[in-house]
Amino acid sequence: PLSLHAVRRMAATVRPLPTPWPAEAREQLVTLLGSGRPTVEVWEALEAEGLISRLLPDWERVRCRPQRNAVHVWTVDRHLIETAVRASELTRRVSRPDLLLVSALLHDIGKGWPGDHSVAGEIIAKDVAARIGFDRSDVAVLSLLVRHHLLLIETATRRDLDDPATVRSVAEAVGTQSTLELLHALTEADALATGPAAWSSWRGSLVADLVRRVSAVLAGDAPDEPEPAAPTAEQERLAIEAYRTGGPVLALRAQTEPVTEEETAQEPLGVELLIAVPDQPAVLPAVAGVLAVHRLTVRTAELRTLTLPDDVEDGAVLLLNWRVAAEYGSLPQATRLRADLVRALDGTLDIAGRLAERDAAYPRRRGWTAPPPRVTVAPAASHHATVIEVRAQDAPGLLHRIGMALEKAGVRVRSMHVSTLGSNAVDAFYVTTGAGEPLPGDDAGSLARVLEETLRA
Repeated sequence: PLSLHAVRRMAATVRPLPTPWPAEAREQLVTLLGSGRPTVEVWEALEAEGLISRLLPDWERVRCRPQRNAVHVWTVDRHLIETAVRASELTRRVSRPDLLLVSALLHDIGKGWPGDHSVAGEIIAKDVAARIGFDRSDVAVLSLLVRHHLLLIETATRRDLDDPATVRSVAEAVGTQSTLELLHALTEADALATGPAAWSSWRGSLVADLVRRVSAVLAGDAPDEPEPAAPTAEQERLAIEAYRTGGPVLALRAQTEPVTEEETAQEPLGVELLIAVPDQPAVLPAVAGVLAVHRLTVRTAELRTLTLPDDVEDGAVLLLNWRVAAEYGSLPQATRLRADLVRALDGTLDIAGRLAERDAAYPRRRGWTAPPPRVTVAPAASHHATVIEVRAQDAPGLLHRIGMALEKAGVRVRSMHVSTLGSNAVDAFYVTTGAGEPLPGDDAGSLARVLEETLRA
């Protein structure tokens, strides 16, 4: 800790550092950032007397700046320091701890400027990194980390990791193994410093899986084109039962993963919900609606048509593999889910009415209107499907409404990836034509516009 007298004396007598900084000054900055939790008190003392803004003029634009997204616990400046604190715990995982710590300090520095903060931050990071004495190659790495500090978490939670196009695009953006390990650590530190909604075992496992796949590509192993996986014995059993009974059959199975490599305790990552139902229209919105009624949050979903074995009469069964989590309390019983799904498919369960009643029971915030939804087509996100990305205010039944619109448009949903931070939902839908091909460009744009208009209504 610094005494008030010492800080004020420093503020009165300190001279500007030359450009670029001497190596000793840069090393002392890195030492301060890597000191862990005590860094916060020292940094705040220096900042209170204006010393930080004199050393790093760009800091003034983020000083005490509020965040746009309520998922953040801290203001922008405090979030940057908290990220450095979190990064200091991960320095053993990277070969260049100094680059990790400085990128943590600068990753959101662009929030003081208009436009995309990652793009603005890249420009600022180049200037700051050169000014404090990093060489040209390190400046390039730092600016890349700032530009792509959201790349891993957004790709892992919103894209199909089994699609080679997804992995290749990340590998091209990152470039090297050392940069990938830095970006992985920065991603985790940033999320942990954001708030409890930004990081979880589930998100961490998705990012780690993406990093493993990208690392393989950077090592020279080209990702294989995805082949339809053979159904497991359980999937095949459920499909046969669904076909013979003429109705949906489902199974719930908890998903767990060790908390750390050293620990053996298991932490839940959600529940796998496996549903088999005879091929028919409106299955996706029906399932999404039932899950919303039972307050189950959907994280990912894959849909496929399963051809039954030769010893079963000709027919097809839809197989839905969902990852869900209970919004409140414990999971509902599988028998209750199945009963409601039967009613949803035959039209006797008024999903829209049930969700409207629940929505009406919540008090309204006066004087506040949610931003309008935005639907876009993600270019070149997949070679096998068209990726439609929906950004909207999270609400019960949002997936049900989207599913109804996609069903009405006559497209097939191959998979969907749901990401929710605070009140904002960002959902990606991999859709194809009835023949299983990506949508033509004009059709994709038209679908995006129709879906946006539907959600705005």
